[in-house]
Amino acid sequence: MTKVYQTLRKPLLTEKSLILRDSDNCYSFVVEKTANKHEIREAVETIFKVKVEKVSTSALRGKVKRMGRFAGKRPDLKKAFVTLKKGDKIDAVEGASK
Repeated sequence: MTKVYQTLRKPLLTEKSLILRDSDNCYSFVVEKTANKHEIREAVETIFKVKVEKVSTSALRGKVKRMGRFAGKRPDLKKAFVTLKKGDKIDAVEGASK
């Protein structure tokens, strides 16, 4: 059961994700790098009590950034775009954008 709560890191609240949420009922999350689509679907359905229609994922490598002569690397990131069934919505994410 704890694996379900470790899969989703945080909601992704960007301008583009808010447009997707309003037009396609698609919510964006930052997820654990090793999570697959089945685990993400199970986590969203268990935590928010909704039905998931589709899950898309995107893995991003962290950028190398410099501060003077010192170089560092931002962390790698995995995003999940979760499309919900018609009529379902996630109230916890709805209020976070306003």
